[in-house]
Amino acid sequence: MTYPLLVIPFVLVTAIVTAWSARRPGFGRRMRASLIAAVVLLLLTAVFDNLMIALDLFTYPDQHLSGIRIGLAPIEDFSYPLCAAFGVPAVAALLPARRNS
Repeated sequence: MTYPLLVIPFVLVTAIVTAWSARRPGFGRRMRASLIAAVVLLLLTAVFDNLMIALDLFTYPDQHLSGIRIGLAPIEDFSYPLCAAFGVPAVAALLPARRNS
């Protein structure tokens, strides 16, 4: 299995959950916050993935990658922080509100 194929379910679930959460209050505010978080996470991923790959802490078999890279980091690595930035707040918005006892 290639990394691009592995990423597809994560991106699909994130897109579905995020779209589903659009019915909840504060969607626009949540999307702005997610966008800011995504930019920060993508920048951190770019810096630290490139650093770790340059230090030979890990490698990727070329036959499993799309071939697109940002520096040394494969583009597939950037999907996970992107999904986290949008998916986690969407899931949180869909959870029932907690009652204080």
